Amino acid sequence: MTDPTWQQPPAPAADDPTPAGNPPVAPGPSETPSAPAAPSVEGAITPSTELREGLAALRAEVAKAVVGQDAAVTGLVIALLCRGHVLLEGVPGVAKTLLVRTLSAALDLDTKRVQFTPDLMPGDVTGSLVYDASTAQFSFREGPVFTNLLLADEINRTPPKTQASLLEAMEERQVSVDGLPKPLPDPFLVIATQNPVEYEGTYPLPEAQLDRFLLKLTLPLPERDHEIEVMRRHSQGFDPRDLAAAGLRPVSDAHQLARARAEVAQVQISDEVLGYAVDVCRATRQSPSLSLGVSPRGGTALLATSRAWAWLSGRGYVTPDDIKALAHPTLRHRVQLRAEAELEGVTAESVLDTVLAAVPVPR
Repeated sequence: MTDPTWQQPPAPAADDPTPAGNPPVAPGPSETPSAPAAPSVEGAITPSTELREGLAALRAEVAKAVVGQDAAVTGLVIALLCRGHVLLEGVPGVAKTLLVRTLSAALDLDTKRVQFTPDLMPGDVTGSLVYDASTAQFSFREGPVFTNLLLADEINRTPPKTQASLLEAMEERQVSVDGLPKPLPDPFLVIATQNPVEYEGTYPLPEAQLDRFLLKLTLPLPERDHEIEVMRRHSQGFDPRDLAAAGLRPVSDAHQLARARAEVAQVQISDEVLGYAVDVCRATRQSPSLSLGVSPRGGTALLATSRAWAWLSGRGYVTPDDIKALAHPTLRHRVQLRAEAELEGVTAESVLDTVLAAVPVPR
């Protein structure tokens, strides 16, 4: 049987529907892996075929309900391996909510959804103290944040006070109640969505909170063939509210994720590649088009996602190609354009392209 792999494919063709800046789409379990991008590193681990096979099967399992979003699935798996959070951006109706529900079902994880609105209060997310008349005491009632996958739907439609209620949960993986910390389940992942075309009545996330998200992924409108397949499934009775009827089953679980995370933590990175990642981040701070470059936290995030991608690709070491593959989704939301550059049509994507082209690649 062919070893399933998440090896990085060649650069996408001009008509490739994968949105620029998302992680490359991983080959399926039956596809033949390509050769490594660089010679092996002495002492590097050999990623477990069993664990990689279970995570690679996620793509086929999620595809039973969600059509044409393989790159986003790859990004969410990387986030789970890195214990990081994800910002999903896409217009309404591109299956953002369905993608999260399907992923949680395929991983046998608990998931909860919160619709962020202008009147949402912090306690509606984290939980609150409730007075019990029978005992004359206050008891803590857990909010929806106590789950494995929290879908924060349209997070930019709630005021900053409620947005900030997630900061402790995202960073410390706990909620403080009456001065005492209450740990969140493991794994814990916030997947926040926002609409890129309608900003009226919204509260843009501040840079400090954007920096807490490991990845920013974009969900595009489907290409014609994929949209036809969506219509066909619905005409044949597909119900997005009944995933069991679609034949969805768990193909991995929290225990396997924990084992995979332990292996990812052992993936090696040479001093040369580490210096390359630092140089990419430092170059953004010198870009004339940016008022805010990538912080050191962004650099550590790029290191983490590159190690996860290397492991999924079947390697126990990071190459410069891994840094390049994850630079856009890891860094695009950590930079801020100057007003004059934005007026000239410059985007975060184009600035990162320029940086990656200018920074020398180690040999």
